[in-house]
Amino acid sequence: EKHRDAETWGIHLLDLAEQGLKPDHIIADAGKGLRAGQALAWPGVPCFGDVFHALSDFRKLSTFLDNRAYGAIKALESVEKQMIRAKKHSQGNKLSKKLGNAKENEENYINLAQDVSALFDWLRSDILSLAGRDPATRRELFDFVVEELRKLEPLCAYRIGPVRRSLENQRDDLLGFVTVLDDKLKEISRQFDIALHPVRAVCELQGMDEGSQIRWEHEARVREQLKGQFYNVEQAVIQAMNETPRASSMIENLNGRLRNYFFLRRTLGSHYLDLLRFFLNHRIFMRSERVERTGKSPAELLTGQKHSHWLELLGFTLFRRQTA
Repeated sequence: EKHRDAETWGIHLLDLAEQGLKPDHIIADAGKGLRAGQALAWPGVPCFGDVFHALSDFRKLSTFLDNRAYGAIKALESVEKQMIRAKKHSQGNKLSKKLGNAKENEENYINLAQDVSALFDWLRSDILSLAGRDPATRRELFDFVVEELRKLEPLCAYRIGPVRRSLENQRDDLLGFVTVLDDKLKEISRQFDIALHPVRAVCELQGMDEGSQIRWEHEARVREQLKGQFYNVEQAVIQAMNETPRASSMIENLNGRLRNYFFLRRTLGSHYLDLLRFFLNHRIFMRSERVERTGKSPAELLTGQKHSHWLELLGFTLFRRQTA
């Protein structure tokens, strides 16, 4: 579409609604047009934040500050070499202030890069991961990360500020999946007639390093609480986690694949998109991480029915080699 405003999004989403799409919730980035259009088409349906984009922006900030720190280290090394040469000519005092500033600059950027990197790791591994604490604790930890970024913001406001504000404005949306997952964990506790605490503990267990002593100690305590139900509870928790999406990664993957074809619009025009859609819907997956998808097309997976080769569906005769 030429425009991606609320009205354009709303029209397309209403078309999907007429075809029977009734989502329990939606995952989207912070795009205002999409979110406004979704609110028009499906009022009352929650729209959770896309973890992928939030972490991507934070990662870029961390990488930028890492590079600045490496640059400061190299700058200090350069001044130190200059100082060595100057001292040979008894002129070291001319570079004393420059050397002091370089050392201070290096220390500041290294500390800033390390602090932001630690905050990013906490957000990614402890707060926005599937394996984690209960919703209230995650909100508290999320607020802590935002507040620490606010404290660091004066040191690099033009890069830290946008990330901090984005996280602050999206907190409840980004943590929307946590409530969905916690509801599933509550259902598991009712299903097995056990307390909720050990079920949550099993969920936290999935995020721990299998080779660490801490994990084995944690697992031993949970096994003691669950007795002979540990394996069945763990399988139910893993299934609940697998069925709780946090990001639009599938759509990002699809967009990445489609971009390889979009350059054709410049020469063929937009009408070829219908043919492209048909081709992608009926092209066979030659390989897949999921065995059940190999040798099938998206159309076959969605409908459960086989179809002819996509060229034959278009009316062409498919060449087949004659066998003796």
